Amino acid sequence: MIKNLLPLLVPALLVACSDQTDSTATAAQEKPHVQLSTTKASALPIYRMVDSFEVGENVYVRSLKAEPSQNAMWVGTSVGVLEVDMKSLLPKQTFTRESGLANEYVFAIGIDQKGAKWFGTNAGGMSRYQDGQWRTYFPMHGLADYWVYSFANHPDGGLWIGTWAGANRLDLKTGEFTTYVKELINEWVYAIQIDSKGYVWFGTEGGISLFDGQTWKSWTHTDGLGALNGNQLPVSTNTGLGTRKRHDLGVLNDGSPTYNPNYVFSIVVDPEDIIWAGTWGGGVSRFDGKNWTSYTTAQGLPGNIIYSMIRDSQGVLWVGTENGIGHFRDGRWEAFADNYRLIGENVYTLAESSSGEIWAGTRGKVIRISSAATP
Repeated sequence: MIKNLLPLLVPALLVACSDQTDSTATAAQEKPHVQLSTTKASALPIYRMVDSFEVGENVYVRSLKAEPSQNAMWVGTSVGVLEVDMKSLLPKQTFTRESGLANEYVFAIGIDQKGAKWFGTNAGGMSRYQDGQWRTYFPMHGLADYWVYSFANHPDGGLWIGTWAGANRLDLKTGEFTTYVKELINEWVYAIQIDSKGYVWFGTEGGISLFDGQTWKSWTHTDGLGALNGNQLPVSTNTGLGTRKRHDLGVLNDGSPTYNPNYVFSIVVDPEDIIWAGTWGGGVSRFDGKNWTSYTTAQGLPGNIIYSMIRDSQGVLWVGTENGIGHFRDGRWEAFADNYRLIGENVYTLAESSSGEIWAGTRGKVIRISSAATP
């Protein structure tokens, strides 16, 4: 399989490799594992890494988006985009700037109701790929900024876009952009989710904002967002992401972890409209509409910096942290068993495949995780 893939993916090589490790994984092996409770464990499936795919030692996988109707997984990296067949695990297409992509560094991937693919890039604006044709959007077209970090489809047919200069709503019928900046708690928007009522939730570098279609509301650490700084980490009021240059989200403050509980990089809305927010150093916070509850390594999370979160089809909440992958099920957090030996540290993005597997993006790799019955 390796030989078949090499000619197709240059410079971003997607190579199947079942037991590969990288330098971050090797270093992480020495870290102590989170001690897992065995309560109810016998009744739950065990998750294991089934294989991984290399994309290049210094290539970062920043976004993953499943397209079940096409049996495809879209992989956004720091050197371009890959479309991978989820059955054969072979690449179907590779896109770079030469193909029509606005910029190779892709931080966000969205698929709208008509099947068009949207790619948010680092300093290159936003590109749409539809029916084999590309179109790129810049601020001159109405996009809020050249840095684009998230997408969300609204039931009304609009596409919401998170940027470093506020949020856009794009009317897909008219092509009209509406921009929101002052309404938000902070203009650096990294995550957008829509709840069952059509309310729009925004994760920003300064807290969480909510737009119900008419009014705005926001929450910060003062309101309960993010756990207390139990490890006494250096407090960062600006994580360094505002430098507007290519950045490694895993290396801040000279490589040491920092703490900013207002900085929300990921949001999940569950079927009961419970909000789950991943913070920078403050772990995961759960909001039931009235109260915030926060979870950290003290409750079983592998790390307190939460880059990514998804809720899978079985109701399991998955998080990607600076210290591997964790999941929440049956009311408790667990660190993924294969974290340190095979995955490494920083897990930037997560997605669920059409077969129920969890795909995870790190530096140099895409990881595939599957469940197996407990022996």
